[in-house]
Amino acid sequence: MRVAAATVSAPNIFHGRQIFAQLRPGARDRMTGRMPGLIVLFDVDGTLTAPRKAITPKMLQFMQDLRKVVTVGVVGGSDLVKISEQLGKSVISDYDYVFAENGLVAYKNGELIGKQNFKSFLGEEKLKELINFTLHYIADLDIPIKRGTFIEFRSGMLNVSPIGRNCSQEERDEFEKYDKVHNIRSKMVSVLREKFKHLNLTFSIGGQISFDVFPQGWDKTYCLRYLEDFPEIHFFGDKTYKGGNDYEIYESERTVGHTGEKHYPINKQGIVFFSWIIQESMVDFLWCKRLVFMGGNRVSFHSAIVARKIVPLPR
Repeated sequence: MRVAAATVSAPNIFHGRQIFAQLRPGARDRMTGRMPGLIVLFDVDGTLTAPRKAITPKMLQFMQDLRKVVTVGVVGGSDLVKISEQLGKSVISDYDYVFAENGLVAYKNGELIGKQNFKSFLGEEKLKELINFTLHYIADLDIPIKRGTFIEFRSGMLNVSPIGRNCSQEERDEFEKYDKVHNIRSKMVSVLREKFKHLNLTFSIGGQISFDVFPQGWDKTYCLRYLEDFPEIHFFGDKTYKGGNDYEIYESERTVGHTGEKHYPINKQGIVFFSWIIQESMVDFLWCKRLVFMGGNRVSFHSAIVARKIVPLPR
């Protein structure tokens, strides 16, 4: 489900503006102090962090404050090792739910609750056919530079990188710019999708340099099967356009999806997706149908939970 957004210019976060919203009394769980039946899910790359970068201390504190009020989860396309590099080694304990590889590897309160296997699903012969064709395609691909690790085998998917995952951060940035002009990944995805349409696979572009390959239905909506206890699910992501790896969960009828007009990390250049307002005593929460959802010099308004004290915004 999408939330209609009204967009206005704003040179900084509030710039003297007063944001008004219609409020109704909320409720909180007496045991946890958090609002029941509601979870907030975050993408990792481009949302909580810049692509493949570590979360900032202020953003980490911000997420910890948020977790005092609502159930919080993260869902990324990367495996748990990479997510831990970005969000910290204690990530499975720092969040209520951690969904690696789109939720194909799922943790709740630090415990593994589910795991799916791409190799078993596809079979060795079909998997080998896919890998061989992909490597041949990359070998014939004429791009400015190539490095190593063009295919990374994960539990629930393949991650394919035309430049190779061993490239430096500077090379990542350059490839991303090159890809935006020459559509290297989208063209490759089109070829693979046609070649292997009989395997019913999804090809999902994410991050700066790669795309994921997995069976249909194994996109980020896969994680929703573990969230049946939450009638309200808010999802925040950046690659919510068709073909992006946040698209399916953003468009899902089970979620309220939030994105910016441009895709950006929320901890970069003072840009934040939203402002959670929390009362200091963690009581008397109010429900607000508006969420301050910000990017650069533009401000959109979406749904949110609010009380009285503004959590210091990460910058």
